[in-house]
Amino acid sequence: MFIKQADILGIKVAALTMEQAIKKVEEFIETFPRDRHPHLIATANAEMLMRSTKDELLHKILNEADLVVPDGAGTVWAGNYLGMTMPERVAGFDLVQNLLCLAPQRKWRIFFFGSALGVAEKAAQKACHDYPGVCIVGTRNGFFTEADNEQIVAEIKEARPDILLVALGVPKQEKWLYKFLPQLDCPVSIGVGGTFDVMAGVMKRAPMWMQRAKLEWLFRGMMQPKRAGRLMALPKFVFAVRAWRQKSRREK
Repeated sequence: MFIKQADILGIKVAALTMEQAIKKVEEFIETFPRDRHPHLIATANAEMLMRSTKDELLHKILNEADLVVPDGAGTVWAGNYLGMTMPERVAGFDLVQNLLCLAPQRKWRIFFFGSALGVAEKAAQKACHDYPGVCIVGTRNGFFTEADNEQIVAEIKEARPDILLVALGVPKQEKWLYKFLPQLDCPVSIGVGGTFDVMAGVMKRAPMWMQRAKLEWLFRGMMQPKRAGRLMALPKFVFAVRAWRQKSRREK
């Protein structure tokens, strides 16, 4: 399935619907037994895209990822502003819920890795409650040192998941996956940020009306005052995208 991409600040972001994103995951899993190619999926919001302009490794990882979905109203706006129709936002949290819902039917095996002590376990329990029959083959918290990586990789590989969900925060989760993806023998790995925290009830998600009004970023700032500085990435992102469009037009 061919998916068009928007070039946002030098990162290729897929212009697709949630349904298409799910189909791509299915495709990745179905082809894995033949090609043994592990697939990396990134969920890109404005903050991640801005960070990639100053983090060369993150920039490289995102452009080598098998799929970068538009997680955030800012990303969707940027794609449209730059001339590529972005059908909708594909939020990482919602993508995970859709995959968990489909997992029992497809017999997919899921591994939860990341977040604070006990959070991945609570998130897995929530998944089992909300999606009867889902097969969670392992959980592991996000507290570890470099010396633990070999054991973590072995644990994940032994569990044989079809989908590995990694919640270590940006860009740690993307860099960890980029480094160890070839060793994991897992069809699909996704960096999911705060998804486990929301599932476990540690963090609230914005009310639906704020999500629809594209104000989820504001809700996060209200709930986590420490994020206030990070929210400055949003206006910077708007200016950066406008400059990017002007530069692209001059080069043409």
